[in-house]
Amino acid sequence: MSEDLNPANILQIAGLFTASKTLLSAVELGVFTALASAPADRAALEKKLGLHSRSSADFLDGLVSLGLLARNGSLYSNTPETAAFLDRKSPSYIGGFLEMANARLYPFWSTLTDGLKTGQPQNEMLHGGPDLFTVLYSDSARLEQFARAMTGISMGAARAIAQKFPWDRYETFIDVGCAQGCVPVQVALAQPHIRGGGFDLPELAPIFDEYAAANGVGDRMKFYAGNFFEEPMPRADVLAMGRILHDWDLEQKKVLLKKALEALPDGGALIVYESLIDDDRRANIFGLMMSLNMLIETRGGFDFTGADCMKWMKEVGFRETWVTALSGPDSMAVGIK
Repeated sequence: MSEDLNPANILQIAGLFTASKTLLSAVELGVFTALASAPADRAALEKKLGLHSRSSADFLDGLVSLGLLARNGSLYSNTPETAAFLDRKSPSYIGGFLEMANARLYPFWSTLTDGLKTGQPQNEMLHGGPDLFTVLYSDSARLEQFARAMTGISMGAARAIAQKFPWDRYETFIDVGCAQGCVPVQVALAQPHIRGGGFDLPELAPIFDEYAAANGVGDRMKFYAGNFFEEPMPRADVLAMGRILHDWDLEQKKVLLKKALEALPDGGALIVYESLIDDDRRANIFGLMMSLNMLIETRGGFDFTGADCMKWMKEVGFRETWVTALSGPDSMAVGIK
């Protein structure tokens, strides 16, 4: 064996689950929210968060070592990133996705090996239970957590879409599978001339309406109730589907793309925003891991490359397509009718 070889990278990757769970527990406990107003020492955080003294120092210093907290002497504080994105009172809070990852995804991923061998979901369906969306939509608290999670994971992409898409050419916009309404709200905030809203199952109506109203755009962004497989999609100049196509198998993906095409006017646009895997399938780790998560959570879902999406768009009838990078691992594939 060459003396230049070193197992450090293998060992680091093997132990990433410990760092992940440390972060997820910190979000669950509210560490970053507790530090939003002022720095605090370990004793104060133990009292505020209900931490046992045996492990609190390792936990807090572990967060420091991960770059998630700062420490000056005995005082802990948020970093600029955790203050912006992990304080529950911050308008840019992304912790909804982390809350769902902690409560739902983390346990299911323990049986990834079985899923890789069988090709079967590893969630409730594994033991004859209902599918993912039946589980989520059957409980109001779980559904609200899911909606917040979608806002958290989509916020960067939503703000980029609001700036990078040529909105000056259009007047109306509807996000298909809108969840809480992150993308419609960000588009409305950045583009005052745009009107429209979000299309999703009726259970999400109060969650969407509350979020749009809280952001001051409830007069321009309305909720449209329906099932995108069973009913026509609402008509608008621009439609979007974010983290929707990856839930379904290839045939179902093309059905949704075709239905979007039918709802658009000539010259209208469809935006598909996802953590699109890079065309060489080497670089976008988040996109590839998200595709494995579709194995865990769905019967046939998978993530895909920008080239894949443009190919499918052309196959169903879009005349022009392109891909634009958004934020972090996310990109949008655009199709013009």
